Amino acid sequence: MVIKFNLSIVLCFCAIIGFSQVKTDSVSKQQSTVSKRIDSIVDGSLLPQKTIPAEPDTLNIKSLKDLPEAAELDQKWLDELYSNSLFDTIYKSVTELTYEPVDYPELTTDTLKARLERLNARTPFNVEYNPSLENVIKGYLKYRRTSMERLMGLSHFYFPMFEQEFDNYNIPLEMKYLSIVESALKPKARSRVGATGLWQFMFGTGKEYKLDVSSYVDERSDPIKSTTAAAQYLGRLYRIFGDWDLALAAYNSGPGNVNKAIRRSGGYKNYWNIRQNLPRETAGYVPAFLATMYIFEFAEEHGFKPERPAFQYIETDTIHVKQMISLDQVAETTGVKIEELQFLNPSYKLDIIPKVEGKAYVLRLPREAVGIFTSNEDKIYAFAKAEFDKREKPLPQLFNSDTKIRYRVKSGDYLGKIARRYGVRVSQIKRWNGLRSNNLKIGQRLTIYPRNPSTSSTPEPQKKTVSKNGKQTYTVRSGDSLWSIAQKFSGVSVQNLKDWNDISGSKLKIGMTLVVSE
Repeated sequence: MVIKFNLSIVLCFCAIIGFSQVKTDSVSKQQSTVSKRIDSIVDGSLLPQKTIPAEPDTLNIKSLKDLPEAAELDQKWLDELYSNSLFDTIYKSVTELTYEPVDYPELTTDTLKARLERLNARTPFNVEYNPSLENVIKGYLKYRRTSMERLMGLSHFYFPMFEQEFDNYNIPLEMKYLSIVESALKPKARSRVGATGLWQFMFGTGKEYKLDVSSYVDERSDPIKSTTAAAQYLGRLYRIFGDWDLALAAYNSGPGNVNKAIRRSGGYKNYWNIRQNLPRETAGYVPAFLATMYIFEFAEEHGFKPERPAFQYIETDTIHVKQMISLDQVAETTGVKIEELQFLNPSYKLDIIPKVEGKAYVLRLPREAVGIFTSNEDKIYAFAKAEFDKREKPLPQLFNSDTKIRYRVKSGDYLGKIARRYGVRVSQIKRWNGLRSNNLKIGQRLTIYPRNPSTSSTPEPQKKTVSKNGKQTYTVRSGDSLWSIAQKFSGVSVQNLKDWNDISGSKLKIGMTLVVSE
């Protein structure tokens, strides 16, 4: 009896092993075919029963990897410099100043005077106490604490490049705070009169300082090139007035208005003595600058806890682009999110880096993606060329015109989010709607040709139960994303994972089980 029982156990164990092998083989076979029903959504065909062999990825674009030795050296270097966990920050504008008294007992007038005196001793600016400046500082501390913390976090990315350029041109490093007053550290900020970028250059002034502005590129939004131009312009203004406060005022309103204020004041050349004769905006410009400088310099004393940006400047690097490529294509081949690429490359108006004879354009990437890109340049450029060749075909050959929808922008929407929802690219939405920037307005209507015609702007139906019987699965781990999981399985795309698991967004939970085969 014991022998029979043991024999039964052995036979059952062998049967389980055999069944497991058959199951694995069936998954492999399923991965070698692509359902026409999925293709028909893209091509507009209605042949749900037909199956065709999958075309091999001749570019092998999903398996691109960095050279391990180079990646290891990069990581050692970064670990020595920074070990911060970073996250995206929200841009907020600096509003107009008011000089009304502010009740802020945490900062006494005597303490403020002592700190301003210390600040005056270590900067070339005339940091003098007056009630107006006190009210501006207290107003910032009381009402703009959150926005100032976010700007402090964002400054970790921008200030190192500003200081480097200012040092090259012998400009006071404290001038970096001017970018907060000008643009709230928003590279694509645009004023009502057309001044653009971190340093708010008008079109003509930008051209004068060799900032290229074309249909594809606006270098007024390029952090380094625009800062170089700002350093040159500020240096020129200082040589005229011999005073950094007056150079600041002239940067805002022009040298002519500053000269008029000097004449109307009877020849005084101290900013505080001519302030009443300056245009109203310029009269508050220097106090806003000084208040910002005070808060940044004494942030620790006031208990500020800066939010961190997604990147430190030192954690990124640039690549000279050899042929036209879009940020969409870079995102697809390197795994860097399109929103991060737009943050790092704000000067490309259409999210396309052009190739123009006689001009050099660069792509800024997180350092770990630089290795992937440079190690696989030929494949990536070949992929980009193939993609551009496809886009030259008429629209109906790529998308079924019958599936065109009109989408109404809601609160919290942005182009990347809408593009992912409909299985298209940001650049396609911009082209279909003639958009020149990524800015959207609530209520705005967008024309979209979705890859999934069943998707609409109506509320999504309740999720269906996904059957995992007989299918290969994967358990989500820390650090996983849909894109990184797709790379682990040959022939599987992000959209496949969304379809097979009835996922509409991109958020995953650790421990979640995903179907990774059809």
